Amino acid sequence: MNKSEFPDPFENERESKGYGEMDDQNDPVTMLLRHKDVRKTAHNYKTFQSGAVPGRIVVPSEVSIRETRQIPFEVDPPVHGIYRGLVEPWFKRPLQPEYQEKLAEQITNIVEEVLQEDSVEVVTDFALKLQSRALTLLLNTPFSESETWISWGTHVFRSEGEALDGDKANILYDYIDAEIERASKNPTGDMYSILLDSEFEGRKLTKEEVKGVMVLTFAGGRDTVINAVTNAIAYLAEHPESLERLRKEPEITGKTVEEMIRYFSPLTQMGRVVTEDTFVCEHAAKADTRVSLCWASANRDAKVFENPNEIVMDRRINPHVGFGFSHHNCLGATHARQIMKILLQTLAEKVGSFKIFDCKENIEDLHHFKRKVGFHSINMKFNPLTK
Repeated sequence: MNKSEFPDPFENERESKGYGEMDDQNDPVTMLLRHKDVRKTAHNYKTFQSGAVPGRIVVPSEVSIRETRQIPFEVDPPVHGIYRGLVEPWFKRPLQPEYQEKLAEQITNIVEEVLQEDSVEVVTDFALKLQSRALTLLLNTPFSESETWISWGTHVFRSEGEALDGDKANILYDYIDAEIERASKNPTGDMYSILLDSEFEGRKLTKEEVKGVMVLTFAGGRDTVINAVTNAIAYLAEHPESLERLRKEPEITGKTVEEMIRYFSPLTQMGRVVTEDTFVCEHAAKADTRVSLCWASANRDAKVFENPNEIVMDRRINPHVGFGFSHHNCLGATHARQIMKILLQTLAEKVGSFKIFDCKENIEDLHHFKRKVGFHSINMKFNPLTK
């Protein structure tokens, strides 16, 4: 099997009954696997809520490691819409030409750096750096801050062999607390300062609310972007014809980004808490139990996607849910799309080929489902394009 191939572990259960089950720290989860059920449930916030105990809708649950409610991620309409309206314009800034120019400069620099190396560990020395440097643009914070974030390593909440690590999570929380205090005393044009000056229902946001937005911004866009970047490079390494096609047909780059997000699904699933006794896929779901919207399974549903287990670079109709669906679709999607689009453009312009030396796969253990989400490490050589 190619290193860039991502098998679909959900196919049999999705086609036979539409759901799977997993245990998560003694708080079981019913996993919704079909595209239609995932979208329908994502839209039904009254029966399947996000505004439960902080950390409970995440799989694995983070109830034991945080009390801060991530905003607007862990609130429901109509309050969700008010919070989202405050922060959404900030997260749309990646559409601005000046933002894209700075991001392109960052990505060009890191690609040119690795082209000089005989071997590069892509996860730590490319994807983590790229993600952290790009985050300085999203937060409008000094570039030097990226070195701090890089020093945290690839997993903010997780350590090797552990699903959750409270001590590691506190590194992020303590950092955000300090930055909020700094911005409250000496405001600048960064995201902390903008949030502290924002109003919610006639009052300023509290420091705890600001922290909730910032925790979401850091945690939600870290592993996902790192996985997307690493997996895309691994794919191009094993499919040189795809890299050549991006050179010859740059107009399909946007579609290729969407297709890679569909195929790799950087975030496997997200939970909801059931508010009343109901049914999902003709399966009883009791009040105060959890279901998950399994984006990764929905994105391989053969009833929606032709040739779902292949990357079709110019796929014409692509209703993937790689960035979520409905009112809780990913706030950072615009930023992530720009990263991926500019990355693919830059690789096509500067890299002739790649060579993979070795890798260690990152496999999620979801009870009896074992899903590859990316790599713990992958060592490669970037060969420059010769014209």
